[in-house]
Amino acid sequence: MYRKAQEQETAPEKFQLPFEEKLALDNRWVIMAKMIPWSEFDGEYAAIFSEKIGAPAKTFRMALGALIIKEKLGISDRETVEQIRENPYLQYFIGMSTYSNKPPFDPSMLVHFRERIDINLVNKINREIVKQALEIPEETVQEK
Repeated sequence: MYRKAQEQETAPEKFQLPFEEKLALDNRWVIMAKMIPWSEFDGEYAAIFSEKIGAPAKTFRMALGALIIKEKLGISDRETVEQIRENPYLQYFIGMSTYSNKPPFDPSMLVHFRERIDINLVNKINREIVKQALEIPEETVQEK
C-alpha cells in the first residue's frame, strides 16, 4: 500500500531542528533536493503499490533520496541509515520535516528501494535534473 505524505515539500527554512536552528540554504543536500523533481515521479512510484493491501510504503522521496545518499557517499545500506539518523540535512533530503534521532527505516529497506526504482525511472529523473540545470541563467551559476 502507498500513502502519499501530507507534506513532502518542506522548505529548508521550515525544517525543524531540536536546537531552534535552520538549515543552511547553501548546503549541498538542500541544493540537490531543490533540483530533483520529486513530485513529478511520485505517481510512477506509487503505481507499483496496491491501494488496499499491504503496509504503507515509504515515500518516493525517502526511497530515492536514500539510494542517492548511499551512492553519493559510497557507503553500505547500514551506514546509509546511520548517516541519515545522525544528519538533519540528510533527513531533510529524504523528505522528513523534523529532525529525529531514530532511524527512518531498517537498512533492509534499501533492497526494496532498489527493486522498486528501476533504471528507466532513474534515467528519466536524471534527464529532468539535467534539463533543469541547463535552464538556470548563467549569472545565477556565476554568483555561486
